[in-house]
This record gives sequence, structure tokens and C-alpha cells, in this order.
Amino acid sequence: DDFRQHSGGLVPSKTDISILIEGKQVILIDDVLFTGRTIRSGLDALIDFGRPESVELLVLIDRNKSRQFPIEADYCGLKVDTVRSQKVKVVWQPQSEVHIFNPELDA
Repeated sequence: DDFRQHSGGLVPSKTDISILIEGKQVILIDDVLFTGRTIRSGLDALIDFGRPESVELLVLIDRNKSRQFPIEADYCGLKVDTVRSQKVKVVWQPQSEVHIFNPELDA
């Protein structure tokens, strides 16, 4: 949902859902829940493919602050309290790790 905010040539990727979601139970998965904007965009795209019976949200990390939209995860791996200026980075390999850092201090 950030395409209008960049002057460069961002090209959105194609959304391809090869199954019918009408009447299905759907679980959206996100790595880090912060403002809720990514999930809102995911919901917008999902509705273009039908009307699911229900939609639940699973997140690995819930930043627990600064929501722009009233979105809360149904399932959460870890809740962390951060300030808006901090960044959260999830590293998958070789071992799963979560890093919280201050960009202006840790540059």
C-alpha cells in the first residue's frame, strides 16, 4: 500500500489465489504486526477473490504499539513493546532470531 508514496518505479506483484475462498476459513500470516497497514492491504486484496466465512490473523511478532488501524492478531508468537522509532527485524536462517534496534543509534 506504499506505492503512491515512492517517486521511483515500484511495480506491484500479481496476487494469484488459485483456490476459491468463498465460504472458507482463511488465516492471514504476517511476520511483524505494527501499524496494521499490511494486513489491511491483504484484506483488501483477499476480498477481490471472494467472501470468506472468516478471516483470522497469525503474526510472529506483535509490536503492541502505534496501530493506525484497529487490527489485533488472533495468534501471536511474541509480543514486544517498542517505540515508534525502533525497527524490528526477523531473521529466518540459519537460526530464527528477532532483533530490535534504533536506526539512528545503530547505523
